[in-house]
Amino acid sequence: MSDAPPASAPSGPYVRIKDLSGGNGDEPVEEIRGFPDIAEAATFARRYVRDSIERCRTKGADTDAVLAAWFAFGEDAEAVEPGGEGWTSAAEIRAFAASAPRTRAERDWRALDPRRRGEDEGGEEEA
Repeated sequence: MSDAPPASAPSGPYVRIKDLSGGNGDEPVEEIRGFPDIAEAATFARRYVRDSIERCRTKGADTDAVLAAWFAFGEDAEAVEPGGEGWTSAAEIRAFAASAPRTRAERDWRALDPRRRGEDEGGEEEA
């Protein structure tokens, strides 16, 4: 028997990504950790969903068609704070589908991705 304390569950805000195409049911396909606070995790999740909606949008599609494509082929994201706060797409998804974003920043989740922080500081040049 080991005297080491049990490993604690990771803490802090994180983002759950879900593939809506049905291959994994309701289980997240990925959890992204390393956000400094829930506000940044929520902004990342919001932009991630916005980008997914835009990848599902086809020329001339109305709101319902965009939503149908997203629910069939898109990816959802939610920001989770172990203390209970967070963000889900439910309140904004219809507005996202109704109109394209006005700026590129509304879709730029990569700029906030904590997995990239080490790449930027590692001295590697981008092509």
